[in-house]
Amino acid sequence: MRGVVRRLLRRRPAAFALGFLVAMALACLVGPELTGHDPGRIFPDLVGTPPGLAAHPRPEAVRPALDRLAFRMRLTVRAVSIRDGTAHVTVDAPHAIDPRVLTYLPRSDLFGPATILERAEDGRRLVVSAPVLERRFLLGTDSLGRDLLTRTLVAGRVSLVIGLVATGVALLIGLTYGAVAGYAGGRLDAVMMRFVDVLYALPFVFFVIMLLVFFRAGLGLILVAIGTVEWLDMARMVRAQTLSLRRRDFVRAAEALGLSPATILARHIVPNTLGPVTVAATLLVPKVILLESFLSFLGLGVQEPDTSWGALIAEGARALESAPWMLAAPAAFLVATLLALNVLGDALGEALDPRRDGLTDPR
Repeated sequence: MRGVVRRLLRRRPAAFALGFLVAMALACLVGPELTGHDPGRIFPDLVGTPPGLAAHPRPEAVRPALDRLAFRMRLTVRAVSIRDGTAHVTVDAPHAIDPRVLTYLPRSDLFGPATILERAEDGRRLVVSAPVLERRFLLGTDSLGRDLLTRTLVAGRVSLVIGLVATGVALLIGLTYGAVAGYAGGRLDAVMMRFVDVLYALPFVFFVIMLLVFFRAGLGLILVAIGTVEWLDMARMVRAQTLSLRRRDFVRAAEALGLSPATILARHIVPNTLGPVTVAATLLVPKVILLESFLSFLGLGVQEPDTSWGALIAEGARALESAPWMLAAPAAFLVATLLALNVLGDALGEALDPRRDGLTDPR
């Protein structure tokens, strides 16, 4: 095992891909708590904000925002000045102003609670101050005014969980099914593999639509649908490995000693298939993530309030002309993760074969 890890880390692309995946997992796990924005929080006055490092609202946007709020309060803004992050606003009205209308300011997500600095004797003119709440959106906001960075990191949790869980289910079912079929042989093997062929013939999208007739769309349905299909390739591969191993001397020796078939499978067959199975499982994770993204893009996958990279890409595609960053951000996260997983899977396949170590450039 140490030799495999050493050969793997000697390959710079593999080490970089592994480090990137660890960083991505940590970012998705703890990142949403560090961005300062709740993934479901809507900022009505900051809808469609482009990505950048600048704080919002920008100085030139303060006066229009105050005009909109004053219209709702039935007031007229006469003067605005901003000093040290605080807006000083002069408003008037044709009637006496009820100070309670100033609660509209903190409701806007742009300003804090207002303080009355000056009030006319007839009550029709006020000078108030309110702190300007600065917020930064590194990847911008979506069409509802939600922070795209936070939502992308939360979506990464869902996509990575689906990839890992569905791959684990496929590995468990496929490894068991393929090992039993290959070791049993004969009619049982034929029947079991014909069942696999029948499942292969079933169109995947049609199968998902059938499930939607009986069950509600969501994360659980995605896991069931993907896990039901993706173990087929794993079962065929394990069966082929088992067919070659069952004729080996150590398996015949175990049979001669009277070990049960379950013991032979657990101690001798399955451990000797873990090399290619591990590589296949590593390459299956990006396939599952991409498949989930495809289903979510079609609207058959994760549903609100949950989200995934595929769901965010679908939202970004609908707003491509007005807000291209809504598509670029989740797509970049998805492509980078899939690329890193594929690089790691290829390198792991080479590391598990020590005969290729001398022929492979560690760079």
